[in-house]
Amino acid sequence: MDIKEYSGNSLSFIGDAVFTLRVREYFITGHYQSSKSLQRLCNGYNSAKGQTKVFRRLEAEGFFTDEELDAYKRGRNHISHIPKNCDLQTYECASGLEAICGYLYLNDRKRLEEFFAKVFEGGIHNE
Repeated sequence: MDIKEYSGNSLSFIGDAVFTLRVREYFITGHYQSSKSLQRLCNGYNSAKGQTKVFRRLEAEGFFTDEELDAYKRGRNHISHIPKNCDLQTYECASGLEAICGYLYLNDRKRLEEFFAKVFEGGIHNE
């Protein structure tokens, strides 16, 4: 299937799984052992607020290509419910970042690696 045929929702769905797994791998390989500290650290990236922080940081650096920003818009605009734990704008931004991640996973694994290298430049606290 052509990548442009995937819905924003599908890109966000697969991107959420890839993003979550990569963040967990990042902290596991950083020798964090306590499940409590792993959960806290991962939430700094995997929550809507954490993902929004990542998007805004990378966007400010001009990291994203036009195609990636198109995937972002598709994911951001395909919200099917109102979030409980954050405002709608934050949730939309996080869904858009997940769509970028899904797009890269399905379309360009080399660029996906560049993406995660930039994501983790924020350090353990996603700054």
